[in-house]
Formats: sequence, structure tokens, C-alpha cells
Amino acid sequence: MKTESTKLPPIDPARAEVIEQSGGAIAALDPIGAQVSGVDLSSGDAPPPGVIDVLEREMALRGFLVFKNATQLDAEDFLRASCLWGGRELHSTHGVHPETPGGNRHIFRLSNDERHGIPDVGPQWHNDGSFLPATFSHSGYHIIRPAENGGGTHFAHQGLAFEALPEERQERWSRLSSVNSASGVVHPLVHVHPVSGQTCIWLHLGMTGAVIEKLPGGDGFRLLQADELKQLCHDYNEILNAGLTDGYGVAYEYHENDCVFIDNLAVAHRAAPEAHMPVEQQGLRIMHRSTVKGTKDLAPAFDLPQHVNIDGPNPLGEGVWQGGGVGFRWEEGIPMRN
Repeated sequence: MKTESTKLPPIDPARAEVIEQSGGAIAALDPIGAQVSGVDLSSGDAPPPGVIDVLEREMALRGFLVFKNATQLDAEDFLRASCLWGGRELHSTHGVHPETPGGNRHIFRLSNDERHGIPDVGPQWHNDGSFLPATFSHSGYHIIRPAENGGGTHFAHQGLAFEALPEERQERWSRLSSVNSASGVVHPLVHVHPVSGQTCIWLHLGMTGAVIEKLPGGDGFRLLQADELKQLCHDYNEILNAGLTDGYGVAYEYHENDCVFIDNLAVAHRAAPEAHMPVEQQGLRIMHRSTVKGTKDLAPAFDLPQHVNIDGPNPLGEGVWQGGGVGFRWEEGIPMRN
């Protein structure tokens, strides 16, 4: 892989001015993301449309926004703020924990203690809603109780990760499409972000049942064999891991009442290992997650269908074709619950 990646540009001054005129402020985080202050998410009054637009565009470019809230958000505040982005409505497919406020089906309550939330979710790099043709446009994370000894979320910028790939790998990955093991939905491994225009990589390391390769210089397709798919998953894992040291990823640690929104087509994420460690070691961690309806199908290229029958017979004769559960296990013994 390349040793350096292109860095993100500074906050656009014109966008920053729009936010400042409404009493807020935005500041770039290092190396990705941005922090927003002075925008009250606890109010029933949404920020002006112009502010929402510039925030959404900076989120698309920088990957995520952290809102520092002066007052404690309740569940409805968080869900209302989630609907400022993307499809502007919640799309929820998760289970509901008994301690979820009001039993609200739009809150995915996570914890390192199963009495307080659903444990062990999201240990590998992924994007939310990969089982849908139009994946979630955005996801929200409201920290209810940060663990005293840490337990945040890792974010990796998928546009800068693509730029960090060698050219030959960029070319090959642009001919690959993944098949979701749970639904058979097909997504491209490389796509152009609809807002930022950045070329991004995209693969779910906890729910992939097959990868289809468009043959170079021809009309044919093939499936990756087990050793090839294992190598692809390791390479994808390594390029996102490299972002944590090479300037396109971050291990974000939450502070009380933080509210983070991510552009789900711009950054991959995973729970930090500490997030799943026992309460006795880390302290109690509780988080609420929301997911926002997608705006457009993440459709594969080369006239491939958006959906295939992953539970049916292999249509290409040879290669990995594995439906159900976590799909193809690319490394023995690793947790793959997503």
C-alpha cells in the first residue's frame, strides 16, 4: 500500500460562515471528522435548512460530525436530530432491548452489560444496512454513559483509503462486487460518493457471502475462491486499520452527551475492542444508535443485478457462495457479530 494518503482540505470558509451566522461553529478534527458546537439538538426547532445543508456536505467530505451538547439530550431529541440527514426518516431493522426508553423501535441500545443493552455488536469494519439495496444514508450514536476506562468507535475514511491503495489494487477492486450473506443484495466494492464525489471502497467484513469479479477485457464474471476472498478481506481490513496511523482513520473516544452522526457511504466503522470488555474492567458503557433511510440504491456496475439468491445454487460454478449468518469467515476465531 502507499505510505501516504491525501489529506482532507480545511473546513470550507463559506460553509463555516453559514453556521456561524446561526450562532454555531464547526472545527475540523484531526485527521478526519469535524466538531460542531452551538447547534442545540435538544430544541424542537431544527437548524435552518442552509445550516443543515452545509453540515451534511461537510459530513460527506469529512466522514462524521461530533455535536457537543450543552444540555442532556433525551431519546426523542436524538431521533429528531437523526432525521436531519439523508433520507430524512428513520429506517430501523434491529432488535429492541428491554431497557430501551419507551420501547422505541428506532433506538438500538448497545452496552457491554447485557442487562443494560445489546452486547458485542460491530467488532469488524462495516457500513450499516449492507443487507439493503439503498444502504442507510447516515447513522447516529448518542453516548448515554461512556465507560470510565474507554470504549469508543473506530472510523476510517473510505475515500482516503481508496487513494492509499496501489493503482493495480484500485483497478482490480473496481471490478469487484460483494454479495450480502443475509439478503443476497449486491454492492460494488468501489463507488463514487453521491455528495462529495470521492471514490470510496466499501465492504462489510461481518456479512459477506460472496464476491463477484468482472473479468478484465471481457464480458465474463467469476467468483473469488476461498483463498482469494480471505486475502481480500485481510487486505481490506489492513487498509482501514492503516488509517488509524496513516492519517485517514481515528479511534474516537466519547465524552458524556456526545452525539455523533456519520455519513454511512463515506466512513466505515467498528466498535473499539475496549467497548466490548467487561464492566468490571472498563466501567459501564451505554450507547443509543439510530439509522436513517437511504436515498439511492448502492447499485453494482457491469449490469449486475441488485439482488441474487445467495441461498440458492452457485450461479457461476466455482467459488465462495455462502448465505446466512455472518457469511464467509475470513479468519478463524475472530468475533463477527454485526
